[in-house]
Amino acid sequence: MSSENYQLWGGCFEEEASSDLRRLNDSLSVDIRLYREDINGSRAWARELNLCKHISAEIYEAIVNGLNKVEADIEKELAENGRILDNDEDIHSVVERRLREYAGDAALHLHTARSRNDQSATDTKLWMLNSTKKLTTAVVQLISVLTTRAENDIEVIMPGYTHLQRAQPLRWSHFLMSYVWQLKEDVVRLEEQVNRLSICPLGSGAIAGCALNIDRLRLAQSLGFKNVTPNSMYAVGSRDYIVEFLNWAALCGLHLSRLAEDLIIYSSQEFGVIQISDKFSTGSSLMPQKRNPDGLELIRGAAGLLLGDSFSFSCTLKGLPSTYNKDLQVDKEIIFRSYDRLMHCVRVMSGTVATLTVSSEKALSLLDPGMLATDLAHYLVRRGVPFRRAHHIVGTVLKRAATLGVSLQDMDYKEYNKLCPNFGSEEEIKRIFSWEASVEQYTSEGGTARVSVEQQILSIREWLQDKL
Repeated sequence: MSSENYQLWGGCFEEEASSDLRRLNDSLSVDIRLYREDINGSRAWARELNLCKHISAEIYEAIVNGLNKVEADIEKELAENGRILDNDEDIHSVVERRLREYAGDAALHLHTARSRNDQSATDTKLWMLNSTKKLTTAVVQLISVLTTRAENDIEVIMPGYTHLQRAQPLRWSHFLMSYVWQLKEDVVRLEEQVNRLSICPLGSGAIAGCALNIDRLRLAQSLGFKNVTPNSMYAVGSRDYIVEFLNWAALCGLHLSRLAEDLIIYSSQEFGVIQISDKFSTGSSLMPQKRNPDGLELIRGAAGLLLGDSFSFSCTLKGLPSTYNKDLQVDKEIIFRSYDRLMHCVRVMSGTVATLTVSSEKALSLLDPGMLATDLAHYLVRRGVPFRRAHHIVGTVLKRAATLGVSLQDMDYKEYNKLCPNFGSEEEIKRIFSWEASVEQYTSEGGTARVSVEQQILSIREWLQDKL
């Protein structure tokens, strides 16, 4: 093997980069995470060079055998130490230097017609294709947990809120399913991204394309991509797929944050509808009686960080000239951070929902007869009163009950008939004041009646069959 020491760049430089620049420039601590993708991409590139007769079978075999050993070494070091001790600037440099130790001068052929520009973009896309599958699985698991809770707790009736004020009775299951549908849309959006993500940049070179005759589609398909990028400048300079993922992560985080906020409220002593299990609660360093929903609060806080990462990366891109610029190196740091944060949030939410307890008695105790005012209006509508007039009549009923200091349920039925002769008998009015009857009237698709909620659950169960 030649004693010459080559790095990926630097042949015309007389001085080494300053230590200050190295600290800003080097990315190995971040992109070590891409070692498998980098090695897989290098195997595929070497194979394509061989198939197109740009390297011999002997050189190709030496490269592949060497890459296998490099991968095994890195895996072992990471398993034992959690890091590698190399002083190279990035994972691409580590792989090539270590490859030369095993493959000798054959390693010098690996980078033929390849740039770190298309190499890095390919590595990142490969990682994203694999990681989005894991994230999709985690969100699907959360959907399954929420759906199971909705199925098991379908008898629980609770107050529904708008403007954080008591609005109408509904099933606790209906509330849970409202988040199931949001998360299902998140899964659909992420799956839609995969088609756009599965376009391979490898073979685009630094900017102008590949000067050697290679079959880019064959190369792409060998790596699991569906197609190739149609323009080399676009291939190395675009990070739209990362912007799209970060925007998606921010939206999914927003949904988790809103669910977290609802559960925090419902777990407070003032509401007391649910209790978070010990596994997903913490205590106070001063007040022994405290039970804090810290996991949910951290999810709520993470949503802001996900939004921040999404916005900050778009700011990085907005003023860049075309093709590759070193600013783009931050893409991996941001995407890894957002992916990890969101994955933790999804898993904590799954565990929290699966282990919480619901108090149906407490939920019922929060219901107020005044929440059936809309039911009174619907009653009048069914008796031929136009809704706008019925709405006004019920408003006068509420005012009269307040004047008498009684609830709607306890007000004498004669008072109802004084205000509107369309109110029927005492028995008919009394039948209105039933929480079960109230929720059961909403049988239309998407409603909170039991049959409607069960249909929602069935629909999600059918969708989950292809996902779990």
